[in-house]
Amino acid sequence: MRLGAVNAPDAPQPSGGYAQGVRLADFDELVFVSGQIPVGADGAVPEGFGDQCRLVWRNIEAQLRAAGLGLADIVKVTTFLADRAHAQENSAIRQEVLAGLTPALTIIIAGIYDPAWLLEIEVVAAR
Repeated sequence: MRLGAVNAPDAPQPSGGYAQGVRLADFDELVFVSGQIPVGADGAVPEGFGDQCRLVWRNIEAQLRAAGLGLADIVKVTTFLADRAHAQENSAIRQEVLAGLTPALTIIIAGIYDPAWLLEIEVVAAR
């Protein structure tokens, strides 16, 4: 698969570890991972945003692994935050987890299904 960032020179440039667009060529599989929530396999929900965010990313990794893919295969991330106050911490954790990868990105401030959940993240991955 060939993957390339698309950042038009005559439009705003991205900041914070993402690309304005991602071009895919020669891929065999496309996997859509439903919104992952901050709930562990034991049903527990961590209290703080950082713990919830890291758990969501672990859940994403588990779903990708089950499909035979990994974090490096992510081409699009959509994050739903319960509160704008979590934006910077969310960005820092995403950049830490993705370690230099720059998928296309959308962040939405939204009411989350369960008030105990501070975020939900869905991804699209390709190989």
